[in-house]
Amino acid sequence: MPLPPIAVEADDYLWFVDEALAGMVEIVTRLGDDLANRRPDLPDSNSPYAVLTHCLGVVEWWAGHVLTGRPVDRDRAAEFVAHGPVDELVARVAEQRRRLAGDIAGLDPLAPPAVGQEELREDADLPIGRTQGGVLLHIYEELAQHRGQMEGIRDALLAPWGRSVPVG
Repeated sequence: MPLPPIAVEADDYLWFVDEALAGMVEIVTRLGDDLANRRPDLPDSNSPYAVLTHCLGVVEWWAGHVLTGRPVDRDRAAEFVAHGPVDELVARVAEQRRRLAGDIAGLDPLAPPAVGQEELREDADLPIGRTQGGVLLHIYEELAQHRGQMEGIRDALLAPWGRSVPVG
Protein backbone atom coordinates (compact mmCIF):
# COMPACT_ATOMS: atom_id res chain seq x y z
CA MET A 1 0.00 0.00 0.00
CA PRO A 2 1.49 3.41 -0.97
CA LEU A 3 2.12 5.95 1.74
CA PRO A 4 0.03 9.14 1.79
CA PRO A 5 1.52 12.45 0.59
CA ILE A 6 3.31 14.55 3.18
CA ALA A 7 2.27 18.19 3.36
CA VAL A 8 4.79 20.88 4.26
CA GLU A 9 3.89 24.55 4.38
CA ALA A 10 5.97 26.76 2.09
CA ASP A 11 7.05 28.88 5.06
CA ASP A 12 8.26 25.76 6.87
CA TYR A 13 10.24 24.64 3.82
CA LEU A 14 11.78 28.10 3.47
CA TRP A 15 12.77 28.04 7.15
CA PHE A 16 14.96 25.00 6.45
CA VAL A 17 16.36 26.60 3.30
CA ASP A 18 17.10 29.77 5.29
CA GLU A 19 18.94 27.75 7.94
CA ALA A 20 21.20 26.21 5.30
CA LEU A 21 21.80 29.49 3.48
CA ALA A 22 22.42 31.40 6.71
CA GLY A 23 25.01 28.83 7.74
CA MET A 24 26.81 29.20 4.43
CA VAL A 25 26.63 33.00 4.54
CA GLU A 26 28.06 32.93 8.07
CA ILE A 27 31.00 30.86 6.82
CA VAL A 28 31.97 33.15 3.94
CA THR A 29 31.38 36.25 6.07
CA ARG A 30 33.56 34.95 8.88
CA LEU A 31 36.30 33.95 6.46
CA GLY A 32 36.26 37.30 4.64
CA ASP A 33 37.25 38.06 1.09
CA ASP A 34 40.68 36.41 1.23
CA LEU A 35 39.95 33.03 2.84
CA ALA A 36 36.47 32.65 1.31
CA ASN A 37 38.20 32.74 -2.08
CA ARG A 38 40.83 30.14 -1.23
CA ARG A 39 40.54 26.37 -1.35
CA PRO A 40 42.38 23.72 0.61
CA ASP A 41 45.49 22.54 -1.21
CA LEU A 42 43.87 19.19 -1.99
CA PRO A 43 42.85 17.63 -5.30
CA ASP A 44 39.38 18.64 -6.53
CA SER A 45 38.67 20.93 -3.57
CA ASN A 46 36.63 24.11 -3.84
CA SER A 47 36.59 27.46 -2.11
CA PRO A 48 33.66 28.39 0.14
CA TYR A 49 32.85 31.21 -2.30
CA ALA A 50 32.63 28.73 -5.18
CA VAL A 51 30.50 26.25 -3.23
CA LEU A 52 28.00 28.94 -2.26
CA THR A 53 27.96 30.22 -5.86
CA HIS A 54 27.21 26.66 -6.98
CA CYS A 55 24.35 26.48 -4.47
CA LEU A 56 22.82 29.62 -5.98
CA GLY A 57 23.05 27.94 -9.38
CA VAL A 58 21.36 24.83 -8.00
CA VAL A 59 18.46 26.85 -6.58
CA GLU A 60 18.05 28.92 -9.74
CA TRP A 61 18.15 25.87 -12.03
CA TRP A 62 15.92 23.54 -10.03
CA ALA A 63 13.41 26.09 -8.70
CA GLY A 64 13.53 28.68 -11.44
CA HIS A 65 13.82 26.39 -14.43
CA VAL A 66 12.68 22.91 -13.49
CA LEU A 67 9.77 24.01 -11.24
CA THR A 68 8.56 27.09 -13.11
CA GLY A 69 9.93 26.59 -16.62
CA ARG A 70 11.70 29.96 -16.56
CA PRO A 71 14.68 30.06 -18.94
CA VAL A 72 17.91 29.96 -16.95
CA ASP A 73 21.37 30.60 -18.38
CA ARG A 74 23.58 28.54 -16.08
CA ASP A 75 27.30 27.90 -16.46
CA ARG A 76 27.78 25.11 -13.93
CA ALA A 77 31.53 24.80 -14.55
CA ALA A 78 32.04 28.51 -13.88
CA GLU A 79 30.34 28.17 -10.49
CA PHE A 80 33.26 26.08 -9.21
CA VAL A 81 35.89 28.68 -10.09
CA ALA A 82 33.86 31.73 -9.09
CA HIS A 83 35.55 34.27 -6.84
CA GLY A 84 34.91 37.80 -5.70
CA PRO A 85 33.87 40.02 -2.81
CA VAL A 86 31.89 38.29 -0.07
CA ASP A 87 29.43 41.18 0.33
CA GLU A 88 28.36 40.84 -3.33
CA LEU A 89 27.87 37.09 -2.88
CA VAL A 90 25.79 37.67 0.26
CA ALA A 91 23.59 40.10 -1.69
CA ARG A 92 23.11 37.46 -4.41
CA VAL A 93 22.07 34.95 -1.75
CA ALA A 94 19.37 37.33 -0.49
CA GLU A 95 18.11 37.93 -4.04
CA GLN A 96 18.04 34.21 -4.85
CA ARG A 97 16.13 33.52 -1.64
CA ARG A 98 13.49 36.11 -2.63
CA ARG A 99 13.22 34.54 -6.08
CA LEU A 100 12.83 31.09 -4.53
CA ALA A 101 9.87 32.27 -2.43
CA GLY A 102 8.19 33.51 -5.60
CA ASP A 103 9.03 30.35 -7.53
CA ILE A 104 7.33 28.10 -4.99
CA ALA A 105 4.30 30.34 -4.42
CA GLY A 106 2.06 28.37 -6.80
CA LEU A 107 3.63 25.01 -6.14
CA ASP A 108 1.64 21.79 -6.40
CA PRO A 109 3.89 19.25 -4.66
CA LEU A 110 2.29 16.26 -6.38
CA ALA A 111 2.33 17.77 -9.88
CA PRO A 112 5.16 17.09 -12.31
CA PRO A 113 7.86 19.72 -12.80
CA ALA A 114 7.24 22.39 -15.44
CA VAL A 115 9.98 21.10 -17.74
CA GLY A 116 9.39 17.93 -19.72
CA GLN A 117 10.80 14.54 -18.88
CA GLU A 118 13.04 14.66 -21.96
CA GLU A 119 14.89 17.66 -20.52
CA LEU A 120 15.41 15.95 -17.18
CA ARG A 121 16.89 12.87 -18.90
CA GLU A 122 18.57 10.70 -16.24
CA ASP A 123 16.62 12.40 -13.43
CA ALA A 124 13.21 11.87 -15.07
CA ASP A 125 12.47 8.60 -13.26
CA LEU A 126 13.81 9.77 -9.90
CA PRO A 127 11.70 11.60 -7.31
CA ILE A 128 13.49 14.84 -8.29
CA GLY A 129 12.11 14.45 -11.81
CA ARG A 130 8.63 13.17 -11.03
CA THR A 131 7.09 15.79 -8.75
CA GLN A 132 7.49 19.41 -7.75
CA GLY A 133 7.78 18.26 -4.14
CA GLY A 134 10.65 15.97 -5.16
CA VAL A 135 12.38 18.95 -6.77
CA LEU A 136 12.06 20.94 -3.52
CA LEU A 137 13.53 18.09 -1.50
CA HIS A 138 16.42 17.89 -3.94
CA ILE A 139 17.11 21.61 -3.57
CA TYR A 140 17.22 21.28 0.21
CA GLU A 141 19.33 18.11 -0.06
CA GLU A 142 21.92 20.01 -2.11
CA LEU A 143 21.95 22.99 0.26
CA ALA A 144 22.35 20.81 3.35
CA GLN A 145 25.06 18.71 1.73
CA HIS A 146 27.04 21.72 0.57
CA ARG A 147 26.67 23.49 3.89
CA GLY A 148 28.40 20.52 5.50
CA GLN A 149 31.06 20.59 2.81
CA MET A 150 31.63 24.30 3.46
CA GLU A 151 32.00 23.62 7.19
CA GLY A 152 34.76 21.12 6.41
CA ILE A 153 36.45 23.52 4.00
CA ARG A 154 36.26 26.31 6.60
CA ASP A 155 37.84 24.07 9.21
CA ALA A 156 40.66 23.11 6.83
CA LEU A 157 41.29 26.74 5.87
CA LEU A 158 41.45 27.86 9.51
CA ALA A 159 43.50 24.92 10.79
CA PRO A 160 47.08 25.77 11.80
CA TRP A 161 48.31 22.90 9.63
CA GLY A 162 46.12 23.80 6.65
CA ARG A 163 47.54 24.81 3.30
CA SER A 164 45.39 26.66 0.80
CA VAL A 165 45.61 28.08 -2.68
CA PRO A 166 43.78 31.09 -4.14
CA VAL A 167 40.99 30.65 -6.65
CA GLY A 168 41.04 32.73 -9.81
